[in-house]
Amino acid sequence: MRTSQLYAPTLREVPAEAEVISHKLMLRAGMIRKAAGGLYTYLPLAWRTIKKIEQIIREEMDSAGGQEIAMPIVQPSELWKETGRWEVYGDEMFRVNDRHGREFCLGPTHEEMVTSIVRDEVRSYKQLPLMLYQIQNKYRDEIRPRFGLMRGREFIMKDLYSFDKDEEGMRVSYKKMYDAYTNIFTRCGLTFRPVEADNGAIGGGGSHEFTVLADAGESSIAYCEKCDYAASDEKAELKAIHAVQEEALPLEKVATPGTKTIALLADYLKIPVEKTIKAVAYQTETDEVVLAFVRGDHEVNEVKVLNSVGAIALRMADEAAIRAVGGEPGFMSPVGIKKGTKIVADATVMEMVNAVAGANEADAHYKNVTPKRDFGEVIVTDIRLVQEGDPCPRCGAPLKMTRGIEAGQVFMLGTKYSEALHATFLDESGKEKPLVMGCYGIGVGRTMAAAIEQNNDKDGIIWPRAIAPFEVVVVPVNAKVPEQLELAEKIYGELKAAGVDVLLDDRKERAGVKFKDCDLIGYPLRITVGPKAVEEGTIELRVRKTGETFNETKETYLAKAREILKTL
Repeated sequence: MRTSQLYAPTLREVPAEAEVISHKLMLRAGMIRKAAGGLYTYLPLAWRTIKKIEQIIREEMDSAGGQEIAMPIVQPSELWKETGRWEVYGDEMFRVNDRHGREFCLGPTHEEMVTSIVRDEVRSYKQLPLMLYQIQNKYRDEIRPRFGLMRGREFIMKDLYSFDKDEEGMRVSYKKMYDAYTNIFTRCGLTFRPVEADNGAIGGGGSHEFTVLADAGESSIAYCEKCDYAASDEKAELKAIHAVQEEALPLEKVATPGTKTIALLADYLKIPVEKTIKAVAYQTETDEVVLAFVRGDHEVNEVKVLNSVGAIALRMADEAAIRAVGGEPGFMSPVGIKKGTKIVADATVMEMVNAVAGANEADAHYKNVTPKRDFGEVIVTDIRLVQEGDPCPRCGAPLKMTRGIEAGQVFMLGTKYSEALHATFLDESGKEKPLVMGCYGIGVGRTMAAAIEQNNDKDGIIWPRAIAPFEVVVVPVNAKVPEQLELAEKIYGELKAAGVDVLLDDRKERAGVKFKDCDLIGYPLRITVGPKAVEEGTIELRVRKTGETFNETKETYLAKAREILKTL
């Protein structure tokens, strides 16, 4: 490919719409253009990288036993209604009607579709295990699309689904995919970490996120330096913190005017924040009120609360709903709440003695609250959000926190979808059983964006060689000089013949312009053909990642280029 023929409209200014580095650089490097909020056109450079990532994925999926298929993007509502997800998936689902008034959706995911395919064909355990995958566009109507390809409404995903005869088989398939994902992200040249994760709306059992470490990541990760424990902040397990033992004093109501926040309350009563109990009120998708309680210096983990009560979604409760169960906004505790209300208390709260909690009336709190004595019937579990320094649940060492971008996730689904869709098989004894499933997704465009977030500097992108749009760019300093262009053409041809993915920048632009574009776009290796190359036979090789330069002859440059590329 020659740059004079390449459609890569680079920009010198940072677009105002771009917030994160990958978004800014993909726009500036002429890789993507916005069509509408959360919708982007991939231009040639981006598409070359996408295809390279997809090829790595295909090779690893095929090697692990996956078989590629292509399912419809437009899915009938009947399948989703069978699993109950048509009603509960929410506003993120794009829903459409055909000319006959029949309901369809644009696939946000394909569990229902693939299960129905296997349900209609698989009859015997002899046909298992089975792993089917596709690489295809997905559609989710995000309430606030942002960060370029990080959170869009249309995106490319690889999704594989495994079908086994039992849980043991599912775990074997899960391990194959876990290993395949490790290979994929390693081959893409990324620094990543598999972390324990919550299954979320997809349901099922265990799950791991493959998180590319980057400051701009939306995911917060807790990890231990003394053992291999790592988990998303939504999933991180936390053991109860035991309070200092003291004699439990009688409950006492006190006036606390205007103290609707924990900080104001602690200041007013001159007590440590650790002696207070924080309340957060939610409503579920059915408008049921859920009250959650954590220690005053902790934050509520909404995902854990959601899982603890078996709800599908939570939103902040309105004041009328809070009062309907006997609570008072800003002054809540379980003491005096209407019977039957769902109350979830963090395990650490239940260890507290002589704490301060709301009295469920305006401007009043209870002192000397001992939850084991005073709270009555509550769900006790871990519902707090992890913080740096919390003890590792495996070894007890202080946890560290970092940020990352979720590029892939693997799930143990179990029989959630096969039971709902009646996808069964006959086992060795002729007994009908539900298929045991797993599902495994990789965001292809998100992986590209994550690579940029992790690999950039003030001048632009620094691509890992495996997924760079081109591995090498050959730049004649002055393409108007026939001798320079002729030698550059010769080098370009030799590199192509050697199997190198190479671009020739044959534009008759100033050298500075071409060099800036090379750094902005991030080609791993630049080969410069200038006056010295013509007059003395000296060819310059420059490594984008390190800035190192090597001067080689016409006879040695190719071997040196190959040697450098092996390290990138």
